[in-house]
Amino acid sequence: MALGVSYNGCAYDGWQSQPSGNTVQDKLERALARFLDAPAVNTLCAGRTDAGVHGLMQVVHFDSVLERPDNAWVRGTNSFLPPDIAVQWARHVPPGFHARAAATSRRYAYVLLESPVRPSVDHGQVGWVFRPLDQLAMEQAASVLLGEHDFTSFRASSCQAHSPVKDMRRIEIARRGAYWRFEFEASAFLHHMIRNIMGCLIAIGSGNRPAPWMAEVLAAKSRDAAAPTFAPDGLYFLGPVYDPSWNIPERTPAFDWLP
Repeated sequence: MALGVSYNGCAYDGWQSQPSGNTVQDKLERALARFLDAPAVNTLCAGRTDAGVHGLMQVVHFDSVLERPDNAWVRGTNSFLPPDIAVQWARHVPPGFHARAAATSRRYAYVLLESPVRPSVDHGQVGWVFRPLDQLAMEQAASVLLGEHDFTSFRASSCQAHSPVKDMRRIEIARRGAYWRFEFEASAFLHHMIRNIMGCLIAIGSGNRPAPWMAEVLAAKSRDAAAPTFAPDGLYFLGPVYDPSWNIPERTPAFDWLP
């Protein structure tokens, strides 16, 4: 089975299971076990998210001998989940499907509030800057990151990826009112990669650094060359992209909620 899961990450210690039991994976696996009346269910995801990071379409897969209609998997699992986590869809998939290995790319969005006053009603759901941002400067800087590069400068020291080389396929920056949306698509992402890129883009957009500085950071291949890691609050995992032959949805209704 494959499931598409959305969640607000504010209350959780990230996606991956931890001894605390307070992760999205822990909550999902316990809900599945209760629905299946099974001792344990192990899920594999398309991409891990950090504490405070949200998911619009995390994709997981697991094996089960229980046969139920797809909509029964959705309703049954959701009945055991907290209100800030919900299965959006379920699909029976061939045995060869793997949520992580079958993905051809991953997508993230970062939503940022530009305002003299900190967030309130959207606290924990958006990043925040109080200085005006220069869109052209940020777009010029972001263009340097497109293509296949060694992204060591944007890699957390705790990153477990085998290689820092990733293919950045798309970066789009748009504004609607006081809200900015930065969208990223790549073959895969390193730990804290987007949050570290965001720190650099905001330093450039606010005028603290010139746009060509991004190329210097990338070439340095050193985490010390980049800006501090930006807050997780506005980061959303939009989900993986698969070959259409797998019949996996590309979006959930929550996509229409983001600016």
